[in-house]
Amino acid sequence: MKTTVYNLFKCCLIMGLAACSDETLNPADTLYIRGNIITVDNDKPLVEALATKDGLILAVGATDELLILKGPLTKVIDLRGQTVVPGFIDAHSHFAGVGTQAMVANLLPAPDGPVNTIAELQAEIRHHIETSPIVKKYNVAIGFNYDDSQLAEKRHPDRHDLDAVSTEIPIVVMHQSGHLGAYNSKALELMGISAATPDPSGGVIERQTDGKTPSGVMQENAHFMIFFKLIPDFTRPDLMELYKAGEYAYLSNGFTTVQEGKTDLNTLRLLPELAASMGFDVDIISYPDVAGIADDAVLAELPFSSGYVNGFRIGGIKLTFDGSPQGKTAWFTEPYLKVPEGQPSKYSGYPAFSDENALKWMSLAFDNHWQLLVHANGDAAIDQLIRLVEQSGGQLEGKDHRTVMIHGQFTRQDQVKRLQDLGVFPALYPMHTFYWGDWHRDSVAGPERAQHISPTGWMIDEDMMFSIHSDAPVTFPNSMRLLDSAVNRTTRSGRVLGLEHRISPQNALKALTIWAAYQHFEESIKGSLVAGKQADLVILDQDPLTVEPLELKNIKVMATINNDKTVFTRID
Repeated sequence: MKTTVYNLFKCCLIMGLAACSDETLNPADTLYIRGNIITVDNDKPLVEALATKDGLILAVGATDELLILKGPLTKVIDLRGQTVVPGFIDAHSHFAGVGTQAMVANLLPAPDGPVNTIAELQAEIRHHIETSPIVKKYNVAIGFNYDDSQLAEKRHPDRHDLDAVSTEIPIVVMHQSGHLGAYNSKALELMGISAATPDPSGGVIERQTDGKTPSGVMQENAHFMIFFKLIPDFTRPDLMELYKAGEYAYLSNGFTTVQEGKTDLNTLRLLPELAASMGFDVDIISYPDVAGIADDAVLAELPFSSGYVNGFRIGGIKLTFDGSPQGKTAWFTEPYLKVPEGQPSKYSGYPAFSDENALKWMSLAFDNHWQLLVHANGDAAIDQLIRLVEQSGGQLEGKDHRTVMIHGQFTRQDQVKRLQDLGVFPALYPMHTFYWGDWHRDSVAGPERAQHISPTGWMIDEDMMFSIHSDAPVTFPNSMRLLDSAVNRTTRSGRVLGLEHRISPQNALKALTIWAAYQHFEESIKGSLVAGKQADLVILDQDPLTVEPLELKNIKVMATINNDKTVFTRID
């Protein structure tokens, strides 16, 4: 009986690949055999072999069944029991920013970096100025990812702290949220920021005790309006080095598809050129910052596409409705537990747009059938998103728009069903439970609200798909930390934050693969290991579905394969 079934399988498979004959006419390019292959496909969730052809998955099944596809040139990979999963998809991050992160001062706190005091921040910037060829070449010092919630002083560095490092060259240090920055006096002078400069709409220039002189700390649109002007006009060789360094960070963590989640105009013009000239080993989906570009003629010429050209495509546009909860600029309906210095006791953050202005950009996206990503962290910003999508119902009727809520940190339970009914897809950020969970509980929102950040449990209860993401370079694109935080929800201090929102390793893996593919309209070509999809694979040293949950963060990526091309191999 077994032989009969095997021969039937062999005949059917070969007939599907080429004409039936005594020989395999269409052998596989690669055979992965004797493995623990998690397909993330409900029909055949676990197999031991996988065959590829022309960058696509040809077949999955048992080793002895697929060996019939071995030809004289077929490459055979004996997995020796290692675990294989689909290529990871970072459902929201900033590809260009990860590249820049590799070239600037690392101001991350423990466990990812050395900066836990302002003195240590100053020391890192000094070292960067002394040793970085980028500083010497472009005469600007940039640091990424200080975190006031983790600094011993529990405050932002100001211009006086940075002036103590240098008053000769401009210095800017970016907050880990990406929504604030601190500048020295030289940088403020070059950018024309003075006591007479008014706060821009949707932003705040923090002031000294006189209420006029800029302190050096810039929030939201005040930060965005000058930060990118200080980024050097890198040469093409420097950019290639920068982006390749960023790409390696993704590949070494098993990501085969990544977002460039708020693309400025210069990057938008450059990435397709670099993709064509030097190529990337990850697939990059760009979502231009529509309000930042704000040019109808430019937007009309953008080549939005569902298909990749040289591994790059523009998938839609991005809007930002509020700021950062850890930076205390996210927009809440209730006040912050501990309001920032100088703010009234009822301070609850602020919006980036009025409803009228936000609706203008949303209508442009809906009218042009562009997928829309909306950054919304606080529950008031999520209310605004829900309200405006509801108002746009006529434009969206009968359309699979898959508008995406980015982050959704403080989504209320009553908002979950409304998001589902409106077809808004949640791209969540459970890594906050580790990095800022204690801060959210003790300073940002209090114990009750903090329990429900990234409320994945409520979404599982509603049978909703959602994705999880790194938001790199806010955090490193650490895929195992992503799985760990979604499954365990432990904070830096080791407490569990939101027990009811812990999800199974199976659902966490889906959120990093097939559900993330669905978010991008790519579920038919990516996200699971089934015949016909891209051969995007990750080889792991342990099985994330069976390992002790608290060990998830320690799993190692052994190899990353994109379109059947090995693009990363671990060398210990």
